[in-house]
Amino acid sequence: MVTDWPGLVQMTDKTGHLRASRIVEGSEQLVQAAVHADTVAQLAVSSLDELTRRTQRDELTGAINRTLMLDRIDNAIAMAKRHGKQVGLIFVDLDDFKPINDRFGHGVGDAVLKLVTRRLGEVVRDSDSVGRHGGDEFLVLLAELASAADATPVAQKVVEAIGEPFVVGHLALMLSASVGIAVYPEDGDNAVVLIGSADAAMYRAKKRGPGGFALSSEQGVKTLDGLNEPMELAPLARRPDSAFAEHEARLRELLDANRRLVGAAHTAKSLQVSAEEAHLRQINFVAMAAHALRNPLSAIRMDTAVLTQPEVSDAARTDRYRAIERQTALIARLIDDLIDGSRVGAGKFQLLRSDSRLDGIIAAALDACRHAIDAKQLQLRIDLADEPAVVHGDPQRLTQVFSNLLNNASRRAARGGAITLSMQLDGAEVVVCIANDGVGIAADDMPRIFDLFMLDTNVPRSDAGLGIGLAVAHELVRAHGGTVSANSAGAESGSEFVVRLPRSPR
Repeated sequence: MVTDWPGLVQMTDKTGHLRASRIVEGSEQLVQAAVHADTVAQLAVSSLDELTRRTQRDELTGAINRTLMLDRIDNAIAMAKRHGKQVGLIFVDLDDFKPINDRFGHGVGDAVLKLVTRRLGEVVRDSDSVGRHGGDEFLVLLAELASAADATPVAQKVVEAIGEPFVVGHLALMLSASVGIAVYPEDGDNAVVLIGSADAAMYRAKKRGPGGFALSSEQGVKTLDGLNEPMELAPLARRPDSAFAEHEARLRELLDANRRLVGAAHTAKSLQVSAEEAHLRQINFVAMAAHALRNPLSAIRMDTAVLTQPEVSDAARTDRYRAIERQTALIARLIDDLIDGSRVGAGKFQLLRSDSRLDGIIAAALDACRHAIDAKQLQLRIDLADEPAVVHGDPQRLTQVFSNLLNNASRRAARGGAITLSMQLDGAEVVVCIANDGVGIAADDMPRIFDLFMLDTNVPRSDAGLGIGLAVAHELVRAHGGTVSANSAGAESGSEFVVRLPRSPR
């Protein structure tokens, strides 16, 4: 066996023995290389943690920022919807905070904001979240409430905590806060609407005087979302003069302009939320990629450490070499996935087309995924059409399509469960279905299942992959003039992926 690792001697066919001194020397070099690679991976993870902290935390106070708070509110709403609970949101605005900055300087103001963040964290549960919304405004997310009334005592504690004196250096400062409360589902069914409801309630509390709170549901507080409803002008008595007609026309123009403005505001909000969600998905993807690369590097490090031991047998050394080869192949495959991920949506996949039988392509894909299927002891049920199906496409890329779908099915299938692959002819198309039991696809995730970096939270982290395979499969099938779709009855009901490809004309 010949190895490409630097410093390692070749195993000779004549003697069958390795020269011990050269092995130890080569192994030491390999250990150093693995340690260096592991250090690089650790630094990458450390840098990722710092990047995550900076992108998810307010730099001054350490509270979670607006982007992460929006995500947590929507996640809390999704969980509450499943469990029949309610979600509370408290909007906190410090009364007359600007004079502190004007009189004592921004250094004192910044210190007060840090103390406010600490006090808010002390009056809520560990499961709740405190975020800085901007300036001297804060949000408190009460993740699970049995009833809307449970938010009121928390708001009272917030008002009392901020009413206590703030000691900054030699200064003792008195503050108060106006607080608004909104509750899902009564006051909104998404983060943006719920924040708007709590904000409106806060302003009503502020009008009553500093240091109080109000509930959004106390009165008909109109949020931005409420402006979607058509606004009708009250009937106007007709007068014969042209001045009145002109005035009425201007009012209607103003109303139309108002409607367009509200629509633009909602569009802007939607785009902002979408951009923030995409940013969070990218952060999660980088984290998954770093951990995925770190695992095989750690395995290589352990294997090379074994190779430094002179008493290790030749057979054990051979096993370690093979293990290292498997881990380096895994790293290469991860890198290939990252490269393919960069091509999704850019139309940069190059296809070398030829007429090929699809059953042979599927057999190659099954062979590539055999290890993943066997590792979970899955049953594989295959039902292929009796008549050969010939497609005009790139055999290597089509093998990649079905490998990705089979790997996805093996990750979702329960241990000891089953994967079913069937192929049928449907006129000018060939239809391939790959189904699994176990984990399915949640209804909320279905529209984004083929998105790049889409990580399914229902799949265990160790099986989640990088969120690239399905996006690549979708892009490659489209490049071949076909379609791929996903079906699932729910998160625990298994899933089915259906590929339709045009048959080669005869």
